[in-house]
Amino acid sequence: MATKKVKSTGRFGVRYGRRIRVRSLEVEKTLKIRHECPSCAKKALKRISKGIWGCRTCGLKVAGGAYSPEFAKKRPVIAAAKETKAVGKTEE
Repeated sequence: MATKKVKSTGRFGVRYGRRIRVRSLEVEKTLKIRHECPSCAKKALKRISKGIWGCRTCGLKVAGGAYSPEFAKKRPVIAAAKETKAVGKTEE
C-alpha cells in the first residue's frame, strides 16, 4: 500500500534508490492526470495506450508522447500536425 510520503512508488520499498523512485513518481503523475484537449480546450485528454491520447468530450484521438501528449521538444501535438500539413501542401 502506498504511503503519503512516497505515494505510488511505495510498492518498490527500499529497492532501486531514491532518485529512480522520484522520477518514476513524476512520470506516473503526468501519465494519469487529464491534459488539455487541443481541439475543445477542456481537461479531458487521457492516455488510451502508448503514444495514443483521446479526448473524452469531443472524441479527438491524437498521437503524442508515451507519457504525456507532447513530444520530447515540448511541442503540442496539434502544432506539429499543422506544420506537417503546411509542408505537404503544394502551391499552384
